[in-house]
Amino acid sequence: MPTFQTYNVTPILPAALEPLREMSFNLWWTWEPAARRLFRHLDPELWNRTNHNPVRMLQLSRQSRLEELAQDKTFLRELKQVFDEFEKYLGRHDTYGKTGAGSAIKSPIAYFSAEFGFHESIPNYSGGLGILAGDHCKSASDLDLNFVAIGLLYRHGYFRQQIDKDGVQAAINLNQNFYHLPIREALRGNPATAGLISVPILDRQVFARLWELRVGRVSLYLLDTDIPENNAEDRLITAELYGGDLEMRMRQEIMLGIGGVKALAALGIQPAVFHMNEGHSAFLALERIRLNVVEKKLDFYSALQLVAAANVFTTHTPVPAGNDSFPREMMRKYFGNFAKELNIPFDELFSFGQTRLDPNDPFSMTILALRLSRHANGVSKLHGEVSRSLWKDVWAGVPVHEVPITNITNGVHTKTWMAPEFAALYDKHLGTWEEHLTEPEFWRGVFDIPDAQLWDTHQRLKLRLIEFVRDRERRRRERLGESPESIRRVNRILDPEILTVGFARRFATYKRATLLFSDKERLKRLLNDATRPVQFIFAGKAHPRDEAGKALIQEVYRLSHEAGLENRIVFLDDYDSYIARRLVQGVDLWLNHPLRPLEASGTSGMKAAPNGGINLSVLDGWWREGYNGSNGWAIGAEINNGTTEFQNEVDASSLYQLLENQIVPLYYAKPDGKLPLAWLQLMRESIRSVTPVFNTQRMVKEYTEQLYIPAARSYENFSRDGCGAATHVSQWKTQIRKDWPAVKISDVQIGNKDRQSILVGESLEITARVHLGAVDPQHVRVEAYHGEVDNGDIRNPSATLLNQTGNADGNGNYIYQGAVPASESGTYGFSVRVMPTHPCLMQTHELRLITWS
Repeated sequence: MPTFQTYNVTPILPAALEPLREMSFNLWWTWEPAARRLFRHLDPELWNRTNHNPVRMLQLSRQSRLEELAQDKTFLRELKQVFDEFEKYLGRHDTYGKTGAGSAIKSPIAYFSAEFGFHESIPNYSGGLGILAGDHCKSASDLDLNFVAIGLLYRHGYFRQQIDKDGVQAAINLNQNFYHLPIREALRGNPATAGLISVPILDRQVFARLWELRVGRVSLYLLDTDIPENNAEDRLITAELYGGDLEMRMRQEIMLGIGGVKALAALGIQPAVFHMNEGHSAFLALERIRLNVVEKKLDFYSALQLVAAANVFTTHTPVPAGNDSFPREMMRKYFGNFAKELNIPFDELFSFGQTRLDPNDPFSMTILALRLSRHANGVSKLHGEVSRSLWKDVWAGVPVHEVPITNITNGVHTKTWMAPEFAALYDKHLGTWEEHLTEPEFWRGVFDIPDAQLWDTHQRLKLRLIEFVRDRERRRRERLGESPESIRRVNRILDPEILTVGFARRFATYKRATLLFSDKERLKRLLNDATRPVQFIFAGKAHPRDEAGKALIQEVYRLSHEAGLENRIVFLDDYDSYIARRLVQGVDLWLNHPLRPLEASGTSGMKAAPNGGINLSVLDGWWREGYNGSNGWAIGAEINNGTTEFQNEVDASSLYQLLENQIVPLYYAKPDGKLPLAWLQLMRESIRSVTPVFNTQRMVKEYTEQLYIPAARSYENFSRDGCGAATHVSQWKTQIRKDWPAVKISDVQIGNKDRQSILVGESLEITARVHLGAVDPQHVRVEAYHGEVDNGDIRNPSATLLNQTGNADGNGNYIYQGAVPASESGTYGFSVRVMPTHPCLMQTHELRLITWS
């Protein structure tokens, strides 16, 4: 048998079709339906075979088909229209970033994330964190922010999932050819860098190639170590997202954080703000401190003031296990020499990853990010509360509600997730919805959409979903070699007239995928009711090393094949953003029931709402803010301290009761015999209340105005005059820490006649005698801290400033006075406290010093 060498033949793109190539290298097409239609029209079969990848399509298209389209006047006219829209989008000047609040950002925001999910054809994401990062970039582009993103490019992406006939998940590795992706080498032809950057790891330099991915108006730069300049071990650093052991995680995070800073420098980009999306990239802060120590000759703590001023950190997980941490010896191995470059002892560097309450704690990337950022946030109101409580020990002694972690609730890039059919419906009845996306008043217009049109649009998408599910299941059965009879039976799966519920997410145990199966007989009655049945579609991956998660998938799969459940429950394998779009655009009801309060935000339910889907969810994450009593359903009571078993029992019972007594009757109530009128009103209320609020346009504006602009201003102030302010604040902090132990509150007096009881409308008159010693009184803030008494603590506390009314003597003693108004009856408590303050501090508790009476 002869052996054959293979080679590729690429078609020549006719000049008339050249705009297709230009658009294929910018992800604008992923959220522009007219552009996707053009590419699909090239060759629908090839569009599906390439997983909707225009770059690959243009490499594989038949030459004759391209020549034919180059002569097709209708196609060329559409191409011109779409390309004109593309150029108009890129060239607009009346944007938030150019003329709105975002124009305050003069130097770029650099956004670091370990994963980015833009589209199924670029598998550089595993789940919600990546999809959020992708949507964040898309909205930064729409708003025209001065913005650049940094990540890693994974040769194997995240795995593809195959479910065998027993329901066991197999992880199939991808081996991506980067020349099939819409990316281009970023430093090519740059003689100074030879097209590469290098990062010292252990005893060697590890090199990375940089790739640029255009996302509308912004760029994402991806680092890739799988290049001949590296040894075999280092080539694997960017092999797989969340793959490998702890050493591999360490190397990936060095490459992302430190390599990312070096990449920006090689590109000549000087950001004003560094945003860490989760803790994976937190080493960037250490590298930026090192550069200021080595190049600007600042001492470590002065450099820290400068760097932390520009850092924004978003934490996404409410469970300690979700936060990366490294043992002391591993940190010493990788960062022992780094500490020498910073001119500090290794143990001091190590303590930046600890609460400092227990010296045996490992080095936490989240704590490092919190300590080296002056701006930090959780991703929903509830998650902000949970995060302040979870990380309170990083600010030991500070009241929990004053821990400086704010919250900005996540959103979704609406145009990416909204079905084009719904977009057209809104354009027709409401006007140009994109221009009014975040205006609640505008969305009241959904109540004017005629019932029949709203229902028909939804039903068309639901039918498309069911055909899609059958097609996927048919191909799966063919792959497994099932009988012709089994393959024919696929047509019995699901029914477009039946209430359809979707559940799709990462199969982590806290998301409780099997809650629905708690009472199987009750479930069977729901599924098989003769006049009002229900059906469920499940999808999701478990991390290849999460055995408990994989067992949940197997259980759901097994149950979906049981007599009395089959055809009404289906598990779709290989969940990705394509399946997600089909699901959120087609289901009637979106189900979500994590164990409270473990869902930081969740965004899948936000994607269902603009498509007429209604949420049935536990009051956790975003739904605790989104639910208004008439736009969906809340599962279970808000239990804060029950056992897991108790919460499971309460929530399962609530889930069944809601389905049986409220949801099913409402869906099937058709007073005119055709349309579920009450259900349609619920759909409208869901669209009206969720769409204008839970989107990344609102979210990115909030990041810009609440975090990016203040960070950029602080960084600019600290950078002036050879970083004079940073050095001054650092020296002031050192002096305050030295003098603070002498600060005491020696006496507190109440000036009211009756000290125990005062009337509503009066005030509690407080005088405090404070010993400040060597501390200047202009550098302290003295407050009465007060609230309702609650089990030895106080509820809903607030602080009232006490003013200095005189020097008690010349020995550093001062008198402070103030009045706490009594506006409501009850039993109250108060204490007096002293804290250091300075005009350059960005957080009230930046020094973590607080003296109580």
